[in-house]
Amino acid sequence: MKLTVALISLGSQSSKWTADAMRKYFEEVDEINIKDIEVNISSKDERVFVQGKPIKKYDCIYVKGSFRYAQLLRAITTELKGLCYMPFAPRAFTLAHDKLLTQLSLEQDNIPMPLTYMAATVSSAKKILEKIRYPVIMKLPQGTQGKGVMFADSYAAASSMLDTLDALKQPFIIQEYIETDNVDIRVLVVGDKVIAAMKRKGKGEEARANIHAGGKGEAYEPDSFTKKIAIKTAKALGAEILGVDMLESVKGPHVIEANISPGLQGITEATGINIADKIAKYLFNQTLNYKKKDSGDKKENVLSDLGIVNGDLEKKHEIIAKLDFRGEKILLPEIVTKLTKFSEDEEFVIEAKKDFLKIKKMETSDK
Repeated sequence: MKLTVALISLGSQSSKWTADAMRKYFEEVDEINIKDIEVNISSKDERVFVQGKPIKKYDCIYVKGSFRYAQLLRAITTELKGLCYMPFAPRAFTLAHDKLLTQLSLEQDNIPMPLTYMAATVSSAKKILEKIRYPVIMKLPQGTQGKGVMFADSYAAASSMLDTLDALKQPFIIQEYIETDNVDIRVLVVGDKVIAAMKRKGKGEEARANIHAGGKGEAYEPDSFTKKIAIKTAKALGAEILGVDMLESVKGPHVIEANISPGLQGITEATGINIADKIAKYLFNQTLNYKKKDSGDKKENVLSDLGIVNGDLEKKHEIIAKLDFRGEKILLPEIVTKLTKFSEDEEFVIEAKKDFLKIKKMETSDK
């Protein structure tokens, strides 16, 4: 089966690797820059456009991008939902790109996370800081690759940070600090499996272990419970492809962040696993399943429209339909094949005259 796919992204190195890997599996691969896309929500017809033209029909669309485009990513997937296979529920983009919404979603599924507080103003945040234990982690709701994450080892340090951050006019997330010697793990979930994981160590006194913040990664094999938590996190956010950042403590693994557009360079180098290929192969197989299911659903709808259910397939049915003429040949409706269970390996007796056609399977007898 020939399948087509579009990769909508900002054109990062990870996206280029993924697109190249897709070409091993898909007949046609288009790379589309998200900056070239617009969504016409009020339109009754075409709603997603690429450089002013309606987006082509694809069998699969893989959408990814930074938190700055979260709303656009959600709009694109909302408008294209049901028209092709996509590995994300539309809600995944606004949930995963907002640390607070991520926290709330995971809490509802009882996924372990560090103790967290939220405040909308500096004054309310300082009241929280007066009664909690130090050190603490402070975050802005949006940001990736460790950006917007700060470490404070005292009330004075935390209070000073808040005064500086007040200019951003954003809510503040204050989180319990879990001592791991500046080490965390990145687990990459694809479908219902963990395909790769690495342990990351912060550089020097840097509390953030992110590769983009100078952290170093090495291959790591999580235990079964840690894998289970990572997969559960992806499902809670509606994402089939997700990077899950976790801390390992004496109380077990704690999820600290989810990345719906994870970078592949660091974890590929650390593990030696061709992650782009695994993602591309997964998307191809899921697209195949989607197409088969979609075809099956259409057949069932045709049967239903004709008043035929599976238990009625052995009964005789009269069908009113137009025939498909291909030059001098006549193609019967697809439903006829399903009802008769004819096979191309069998022989048939055909009776034909003007305005009449009868086809019957040839009966054979054992010699």
